[in-house]
Amino acid sequence: MTPIGDNALGLYISIPFCRSKCTYCNFASGVYPASQHARYVDRLIEDMQAAPAWAARMGAELPRRVDTVYLGGGTPSLLSAELLERLFAAVRAVFDLDPDVEIVVECAPGQLADSTLGAMVNAGVNRVSLGVQSFIDREAATSGRLHNRAVVEADLRRLRKAGIANLSVDLIAGLAGQTFASWQESLAVLIDSGVPHASLYMLEVDEDSRLGREMLAGGPRYHAGLVPAADAIAQMYSTAIEQLGNAGLGQYEISNFCCAGFASRHNLRYWQRRPYLGLGLDASSMLREALPAVDSARPGYVLRSTTTGDLAAYFAGPEQAETAWLSPVRQHEEAWFLGLRLNAGVDVALIESEFGRDLVARALAAVDRLLDGGLVAFDGATVRLTAQGQLLSNDVFQEFLGLAPQEDARKMEARHC
Repeated sequence: MTPIGDNALGLYISIPFCRSKCTYCNFASGVYPASQHARYVDRLIEDMQAAPAWAARMGAELPRRVDTVYLGGGTPSLLSAELLERLFAAVRAVFDLDPDVEIVVECAPGQLADSTLGAMVNAGVNRVSLGVQSFIDREAATSGRLHNRAVVEADLRRLRKAGIANLSVDLIAGLAGQTFASWQESLAVLIDSGVPHASLYMLEVDEDSRLGREMLAGGPRYHAGLVPAADAIAQMYSTAIEQLGNAGLGQYEISNFCCAGFASRHNLRYWQRRPYLGLGLDASSMLREALPAVDSARPGYVLRSTTTGDLAAYFAGPEQAETAWLSPVRQHEEAWFLGLRLNAGVDVALIESEFGRDLVARALAAVDRLLDGGLVAFDGATVRLTAQGQLLSNDVFQEFLGLAPQEDARKMEARHC
């Protein structure tokens, strides 16, 4: 676990456009006319150019140096070559990109035009994440995906031919109609594809997706009755960890697996609490407080902000993002539940050096409770989730919320009220 304290920035750019809305999707994305794309890129560039002044007004530090850029969605590959070129030109005009910067674009199989792929290569894109979700054609179709296995395999060949070998594939355990046999088949195809990175997610059931709402209501739409039971999904996930590990794709985070040297550098920023700026719809940022040099040794506050998830409201901007300043007390809680997502776990000495022995002592009391339940392991230096703890990670993380007395938290938060 790396504590916050970085002189580089990660840049996340949200592209919310989709050709179809998947039944399980709970992101702020949707099917919008292509005529909106140029207007949206214009807004992104305006926000990007205004970001340094916004950060200065907020009292936050915004590094100009950028070492990761991530275009997520939605389906960023739906943007035309011309719009991608404009967007990346603006990025390079506002920020200084490291020579070895990681530039990632999320793509939907079958939705990457040759001209767009060419623009990506010219812009320096060196990593692509493909939202496959299932290699079983009937499962993909049931979920609202527009591709089949042959399309995915063709896109992997195209990307490699274009010089992009750092490839990641997403799969979801728990799709409607999925069985153990079909899950095993998807895993086998993923392994045979030779991609060096994979992200595996267990289906989320909540009110933010059409499928989730239907399942909670007990309705039949979106094949809700065909979603596997929770214990079956958990078994699929556990099987995947073993099979991917045997194939050389080691788990390094609850949902992420890679060959050595192919971890997602951008996503590691989130779990290691390193600064990032989010631009676009429903994009989040995390920046450090700008501290005078004389105070640089003391723990600073951290600014978290999130833009609107409503496209019409975003177009009506400029808007003030929802912002909150996190005190060291709250950052300490985040350090535990974000750090525990990583297989490397939480280094107790490191977190103690950042936040002090008193705060960490309260967290270690929570660790003792979790040890009794078999949800974490502690070797005296590092706390890690067990296999069971990964399956029940939300319950584990809850133990690290509210560690400090409320009166202490209120007193510390008051600095930025």
